[in-house]
Amino acid sequence: MEKRWWKRKGVWVAAAVAATLAVPAGFVNAQDSASPVPAESSVARNGQLEVCGTQLCNESREPVQLRGMSTHGLQWYEQCVNDASMDALAGDWNADVIRASMYIAKEEDGYETDPERFTALMNKIIDEATERGLYVIVDWHMLDPGDPNRYTDIAKDFFAKMAEKHADKTNVIYELANEPNGVSWSDIKGYHEQVLPVIREKDPDSLVLLGTRAWSSLGVSEGADESEIVDDPVDGENIMYTFHFYAASHGDEYLDTLDRASDKLPMFVTEFGTQEATGDGGNDFDMSQRYLDLMAQKKISWTNWNFSDDQRSGAVFEQGTCPDGPFDASNLKPAGEWIHGQLAGGQ
Repeated sequence: MEKRWWKRKGVWVAAAVAATLAVPAGFVNAQDSASPVPAESSVARNGQLEVCGTQLCNESREPVQLRGMSTHGLQWYEQCVNDASMDALAGDWNADVIRASMYIAKEEDGYETDPERFTALMNKIIDEATERGLYVIVDWHMLDPGDPNRYTDIAKDFFAKMAEKHADKTNVIYELANEPNGVSWSDIKGYHEQVLPVIREKDPDSLVLLGTRAWSSLGVSEGADESEIVDDPVDGENIMYTFHFYAASHGDEYLDTLDRASDKLPMFVTEFGTQEATGDGGNDFDMSQRYLDLMAQKKISWTNWNFSDDQRSGAVFEQGTCPDGPFDASNLKPAGEWIHGQLAGGQ
């Protein structure tokens, strides 16, 4: 019997691994289950993520940057998340992470309309990401209405179930509120401090991402800045704060805010686009590159909006690509060509 050691959930565990286990060449055993993950995948390299200071770190406490794509709303573009597209994302696209965007409000045909269906769909995406060695962000994509406290009870129920089911996985990340808007940081913080404990009860060490004021702009879009969080942070461990930007709409003020905030707070850019804040319109690749350069320099992780064939310019694929593909360079819009180049080229 061969012994393999790893750090899992804050303790060192010795795992006796039989030499006769039938694991295909090029794969390693996932630390969280018997399912193998590709040996060169981001999850195999980095394992359980943790926050060290203001940085996202791997299980060896080395700073890391995750880069990847966000889905569009799963209620509309579930067909763009399938075996072929996930294979492409993990392979040709060279992504580390996928953000699974589950809208919530019944007004947006989200989770409230059929909790059982959306829970099953999220579990399926988590399993598919795990098989490919991708990290997966479980995105509670509340947007309109913008007060996360409207959803506190169902959020607690959903995240408790997710955390219990996936507690042993090293690759599951929870995002508690996509884009709170029209509410104060105090109200948003209160929501986070109600939902976070239900995850911690089931999964003490998972990475949890916290939405910020004014569409996760750290308050900038409503005349505030990062200081309100710096002065009144959420009480918790292994948490990061989210920031969203759209380069054609959000210039130096937003870029400077992210730069300052990342010196004091652990930041994760869970959504950005090269176009306008609507996810449509012309692309500003120059401004986008300035953001990506900053995030590379400071190892701020990111996911780009969005991995679908929606008609807007922010969707990477031409209309009609989903579900059959191919999900490669032949079907990309300009924004898709640019972000594919960033990911596949390792920039």
